[in-house]
Amino acid sequence: MDLLGTLPAFVLAVLLISASPGPAMALVVRRAALRGLAGAVPTVLGLELGLYLWALAAGAGFAALVAASEVAYVVLRVVGAVVLLWLGLRAWRAAWRDRGEEAPAPVPATGARRWWAAFGEGLVVQLANPKAAVFMLAFYPQFVPADGPVFATTAVLALLQVTLETALYLGLAAAVARAGAWFRRPRVRRRLEAVSGTVLVALGVRVAVTAR
Repeated sequence: MDLLGTLPAFVLAVLLISASPGPAMALVVRRAALRGLAGAVPTVLGLELGLYLWALAAGAGFAALVAASEVAYVVLRVVGAVVLLWLGLRAWRAAWRDRGEEAPAPVPATGARRWWAAFGEGLVVQLANPKAAVFMLAFYPQFVPADGPVFATTAVLALLQVTLETALYLGLAAAVARAGAWFRRPRVRRRLEAVSGTVLVALGVRVAVTAR
């Protein structure tokens, strides 16, 4: 297999997968709308670190173990569902609670506690996603030569994927943040929280009830 020859297909696949709606995109949009671009950056970085760790796990064979072990897969599925349901219920609670005046302008995420909380949220959502392990196990072998350095090649390809996804999500966050004043209007903010909460809860339920 010619790695350079498969790179265009890899890049195209990554872009299509990254643009598909899911927990990561829902988190980025909600964060950028309510906290601005600066508030979305740590969430994006957390999501991408989680993705890179899953890719390294796939290269090392750990993802294969998770995919093969029913117990490990179920544990991850339950944890992932709980995380998504918790985020969705929190968004619903915010939609119910925020009935006052227009929200103030977003505060840049300069505080260490606020920054790490947003980063940790993205990281946990990605690491608690059992589909990520199965996806990495099915996706990367199509582009990694079996007779080459599997782990090193996986790490390089994963770095390329993380770079592309980071650029895509930051571009999305910047576009959403430009309309931040509109998103912070009371009625729009409540609807955004309600919709994002519904999406996250639905994703959590899907993770909980969907088999491999």
